[in-house]
Amino acid sequence: MKIGEIANKTNLPASTLRYYEKKGLLKVDRDKNGRRYYKESDIEWIKFIRRLKETGMLIKDIQHYSELRYVGSITMPERLQILQLHRNYVLEQQLKWTEYLQNLDDKIEFYQQSIKNTTKHNL
Repeated sequence: MKIGEIANKTNLPASTLRYYEKKGLLKVDRDKNGRRYYKESDIEWIKFIRRLKETGMLIKDIQHYSELRYVGSITMPERLQILQLHRNYVLEQQLKWTEYLQNLDDKIEFYQQSIKNTTKHNL
């Protein structure tokens, strides 16, 4: 599969795919002319990289995880540990965002009540 095809299938621009390759997150085969050639199996890996980024994992940590992945199954325990630690980080962030959201909801409720009370007094 060419870079344009994989870009369409993963909803990522070709520049992002090249960046992933440059950073060592993705190893891409090349055809005899040196053009990138992606396999079907690359699609899920690219989507997983994207999910890790979206959940706040640092590029350097994704690089490390990727290096381990390419070494093979012997690194599964270490990869598991990386994902477990990242999961804990995501849960901590979720708790913070829940608190932030509650603070916003409280302030919104305050303003709604204040506006409602002001309107009653002006009648």
